Amino acid sequence: MRIIGGVWRSRIVEFPEAPDLRPTPDRVRETLFNWLGQDLSGRACLDLFSGSGALGFEALSRGAASAVMVENNAAALRALRENAGKLGAKSLTVVRGDALEFARESRARFDVVFVDPPYRLGLQAAALALVRRLLSERGRVYVESPSAFATSRDWMVLKSARAGSVHFHLLASGADDQSGVSGNV
Repeated sequence: MRIIGGVWRSRIVEFPEAPDLRPTPDRVRETLFNWLGQDLSGRACLDLFSGSGALGFEALSRGAASAVMVENNAAALRALRENAGKLGAKSLTVVRGDALEFARESRARFDVVFVDPPYRLGLQAAALALVRRLLSERGRVYVESPSAFATSRDWMVLKSARAGSVHFHLLASGADDQSGVSGNV
């Protein structure tokens, strides 16, 4: 997988073949980072269910002040650490553990949270319930799923799109007052 923007643009990130490991495709990442703005300077990011690290590495490449990647697969965890070393990712913290437990116990605040768990586990709703309290005042959550996001009073869909069978959404806390946009990629 290659990083598509920022200081590490075109650098290759390698990851193991593993069940449920499905890196976010280039065109989806490009759309997401257009939604977030190309420059993430000063933003703190959390990449739950990190897997290949595609979203966290992309955020750091685009200037994020810090990123925390949470992963429990041993092979994926090794690859995340190796790729961080190759890239010289100094503002990255890689956490071995359960993503939901991390979100439940963390006291940190994040500007951007990436939620992309293995689809078959159906953890999107549980993760969203936990990450809401981790968001900074104007924080955003990216969620990827096999189906469209169900409307909720807790979350406002700012943007949404679909690429093949992947539905992806940019969310804000329901208290936020942004208008939504949707489309296909």
